[in-house]
Amino acid sequence: MAATTTDVLDVLIVGAGLSGIDSAYRLTERNPDLKYTVLEQRDQIGGTWDLFRYPGVRSDSDIFTLSFPWYPWKGNRTFAQGDEIREYLQSAAAHFGIDKHIDFGVKVITADFDTTTDLWTVQTEVGGKKRTYVSRFLYICAGYYRYDRGYNPEFPEIDKFKGQVVHPQFWPEDLDYKGKKVVVIGSGATAVTLIPSMADDVEKITMLQRSPTYMMPAPSTDPMTTLVLKAMPGKAGHRIIATRNAMITFGQYQFARRFPKLARRTMRRLAMAQLPKGYPVDVDFKPRYEPWDQRLCIIPGGDLYRSIKQGKAEVVTDQIEKFDETGIVLKSGKHLDADIVVTATGLEIVAMGGATLSVDGAEQKPGDHYAYRGYMLNDVPNLAWAVGYTNASWTLRVDLTAQAVAKLIQHMRNKGYTHAFPTTGGEIMEDAPLLELDSGYVQRAAGNLPKASKTQPWVVRHNLVLDAYDARRYDITEGMVFGTVDEKTAVGA
Repeated sequence: MAATTTDVLDVLIVGAGLSGIDSAYRLTERNPDLKYTVLEQRDQIGGTWDLFRYPGVRSDSDIFTLSFPWYPWKGNRTFAQGDEIREYLQSAAAHFGIDKHIDFGVKVITADFDTTTDLWTVQTEVGGKKRTYVSRFLYICAGYYRYDRGYNPEFPEIDKFKGQVVHPQFWPEDLDYKGKKVVVIGSGATAVTLIPSMADDVEKITMLQRSPTYMMPAPSTDPMTTLVLKAMPGKAGHRIIATRNAMITFGQYQFARRFPKLARRTMRRLAMAQLPKGYPVDVDFKPRYEPWDQRLCIIPGGDLYRSIKQGKAEVVTDQIEKFDETGIVLKSGKHLDADIVVTATGLEIVAMGGATLSVDGAEQKPGDHYAYRGYMLNDVPNLAWAVGYTNASWTLRVDLTAQAVAKLIQHMRNKGYTHAFPTTGGEIMEDAPLLELDSGYVQRAAGNLPKASKTQPWVVRHNLVLDAYDARRYDITEGMVFGTVDEKTAVGA
């Protein structure tokens, strides 16, 4: 049964993807009698992995760190396909009874916190009708991008194109690309996944990019994973592999940031070794920025390079002059013939699932607030937001966040507090970005995301080692204000 205004929940979770399922498990692990509901805008579990259905859709992080530490992944490949991840999430939710707490087809519109009752009133839409939920704590696990639209830049004269234009976020189930000429605009994770996945079926496929992206070939399987899983099936083996993979990713990131020139040379050599002899690597695979200024793209088994070497795909580095009836005219004068154009041009970032938040009717814009340890907003009571790492697996961070929120709620219940929020105490702080990337989709969202700072507990590090260490030792009451409806404040109690 859906919650009503007379049915007060302990926690309302928004989103039934990786973050939402993990949060539901962690909250009830520490608070077994917690009364909660998960709201999901779509019609089934999965989040990102239910939304994206384009050919070859897969994780860009290894599946052992992307999956939950409390529900071992059953398989030995390093990177999982999107449908496999969706089925895994459905299985995890069913195994622990989380699926029984999910309301599907519910879109959150507004959420208002009333300080006279210390309750959130959340207005939603279900099938065009309004539905209200009331909860003591609101936990938003809806990711950080819009589900209802992707980023579509203005392409000159695109209306003249007689072919089909497709955005990967809304891939048509009946799209027939067999034997067609396809141009994929973009060079991020979506583009480098699409190209090799479609290459065998099309007449020609081209990745059109304005500038190159760093590519890192990674093995699809490795002997150690197979050996460990055979010797230690279950949680123990999963934990060993996940820890090893997380440390490898962490080490590669630190190496790239500390020794960028050497990292550039290494990735260039890998490209030269796997591309055809004499290929213009410095034209198509030599970015203008330093490694990890933007997210690095993983290519499992070097599949993109292999498709190029086999003559099934090509990369063109150029800019679009305009579209015409049969394809794209480039500024160099070259023409790309196309039957289908795929605009893998990125995401549109939005904080808090796009819902409008307010306290006592006063709107609280996320961009006006600082992010406490990356998951709460200063002076906004009883609210948490799950957001993952930009340089490692999403789950590694949201799982730390879920455990911290579970601990906070347990502390509030044990002490009888009805509200809790972090506060800056009026301190003037130096701003820092929440996401440490120069990618276009991050820059376009400037001002809409919460801010970080350079002093604790407002530092938002993309460092899984330091975060994991801090998670075991920091005081959950540091920088927090606690209180009850009758007795308003109890700082750090």
